[in-house]
Amino acid sequence: MEQVRACMRFWFTVSLLIFLAACASPPAIQGLNDQAFSRTGRFAVTVTQPGEAPQAVQGGFAWRDSGQVQRLDLANPMGSILARVEIRPTEAVLTRSDGSQQVAPDADALLLQVVGASMPVQGLRRWLQGQIDADARDITRTKDGKPAAFVSKGWSVRLSRYDSLGPRILLLERNEGAQGVRVRLVVDGA
Repeated sequence: MEQVRACMRFWFTVSLLIFLAACASPPAIQGLNDQAFSRTGRFAVTVTQPGEAPQAVQGGFAWRDSGQVQRLDLANPMGSILARVEIRPTEAVLTRSDGSQQVAPDADALLLQVVGASMPVQGLRRWLQGQIDADARDITRTKDGKPAAFVSKGWSVRLSRYDSLGPRILLLERNEGAQGVRVRLVVDGA
């Protein structure tokens, strides 16, 4: 009987560890520039079209912005890196886990090519730091003056649960024609 309980405890512990690993963010991206801005967390993207089932993807992310180069690692829920996006001033490159690459002049064009929906990568660079774009409108702020909600480049953006680096929850929504896109980012760490 004690062996059965020990076996059950073992499998319960293994199951719990697998569940926790599935919810984990990928590791922070390391680099030579200690001044780089970085965040890790989880994402969920849902794209809806009338008459079609919603398309959804979720996983983890790690973001690093050195000022000259931005890198975004996207991981599946188990933590394996599915794709890496490197953004330089002259190009954006997507490298998939199989080594295949796709190149575009900038990150927004690259993700439109790959995902088939417009994604605000350049906006995310500022929004992850709690900054707003110069053309933002309908701005509301928290009690201490941080941006809480605004509209920028067609995206409705809500930022909340700030820490010392920026918001820990970002909710982005856009309706483009009949297509709806919703992005939720939950920041777990730096």
